[in-house]
Amino acid sequence: MSRAVIPGTFDPVTLGHEALIRRAAKIFDEIVVGVAEGVHKQLIFSSAERVALARESLAGCGNVRVVAFRGLLADFVRAEKCRVILRGLRAVSDFEFESQLFHINRKLDPGVETLFMPPDSEYIHLSSTVVREIAQLGGDAQKFVSPHVARALAEKLRRQP
Repeated sequence: MSRAVIPGTFDPVTLGHEALIRRAAKIFDEIVVGVAEGVHKQLIFSSAERVALARESLAGCGNVRVVAFRGLLADFVRAEKCRVILRGLRAVSDFEFESQLFHINRKLDPGVETLFMPPDSEYIHLSSTVVREIAQLGGDAQKFVSPHVARALAEKLRRQP
């Protein structure tokens, strides 16, 4: 059985994430979407909220499982009994960062492979950071996330001081 982990903080999960995960779900028997705690990031949504939003976004994908994790990605991949980490690459700048992560994860667990997948062209510019900034500055994020995510984002920002 071929399985891959797609890790990220998914704060929030975007249409670009959804498209990449759906494409990967056609290649692998199972995709484990690992929602990282993100201890070094300023997150809008809690881990439980990010998992719930991702699960709702990917509800139609029978071979996709969304779970939260904390700690090292290599440990999570090992615990999930996966041998593949799948990462999206939007630009050359992503490659430099992802290459560093690849080498670190390879040292932590030499049996884990990292594969890179480019996004669909319509999402090449899209990131959770950009979506958060648009929403925080009063812009309309609905073009970049599923409707339930846009509602949750608007609600969360209304409650912030």
